[in-house]
Amino acid sequence: MESPAPGCEVEVFYDGACPVCVREMGVVRKLDRRARVRFTDIAAPGFSAAAHGKTHEEFMRRMQARLPDGSFVDGVEAFRRVYAAVGFRRLAALSRVPGLAQALDWGYAKFAANRLRLTGRCDGDVCAPAARGAAPP
Repeated sequence: MESPAPGCEVEVFYDGACPVCVREMGVVRKLDRRARVRFTDIAAPGFSAAAHGKTHEEFMRRMQARLPDGSFVDGVEAFRRVYAAVGFRRLAALSRVPGLAQALDWGYAKFAANRLRLTGRCDGDVCAPAARGAAPP
């Protein structure tokens, strides 16, 4: 299992079929003037979750980020690492304050659990990621 490219502080794995996720990563790309973040679209044709030691379902469940040592973090911690890499270290540190950290974790868990429905990728009670080369979980 490889780690992010040299010079990168974090590799972020995002769902390129999710409009909210794409918008968020667009903001991060603009802020990433020093190329500290590597962006990997898990919905791109040819993406292999297994090549990264995970299942597609794991990548779909919560945002994932890989650190230079090859370890993964997910959820709000992944956002912290990404935003710290583009210059928002103080904001990332503030997000660890007790109370605020729990609120962010709770809010992200609610969003992640309902992300497909919130982004219009459900047909009745059946939710599935858009097929862009990635197999559904």
